[in-house]
Amino acid sequence: MVCVVVWLSLTPAPPKVEFEQSDKVGHLLAYGVLMFWFAQLYLRRTRFFYGLGFVAMGIVLEYLQNALGHRTLDVADMAANTLGVLAGWGGALMLPRVLPGAANHTIPGP
Repeated sequence: MVCVVVWLSLTPAPPKVEFEQSDKVGHLLAYGVLMFWFAQLYLRRTRFFYGLGFVAMGIVLEYLQNALGHRTLDVADMAANTLGVLAGWGGALMLPRVLPGAANHTIPGP
């Protein structure tokens, strides 16, 4: 999944869905799914680091888009990525055992 997000972020011609703010929705969903997936699979105490990593990845990829020259840096995309991470994290907290086998990797919360 991480490789798909990197490819979608750096390809000169990503797939397009035509509605207003569709790119922001795409960013939010991509990072939300990533965070939810990894938060389901790994210990609660590591979720913070995955969250930071995905936020950093979103920022770095925006700068790489700009450096490669075929796409531009967009702070709103960075914000959508970050909101996606927060939404995925929140979803994992609300639904802590959705993925099969995830219960074996989580620490019971308070």
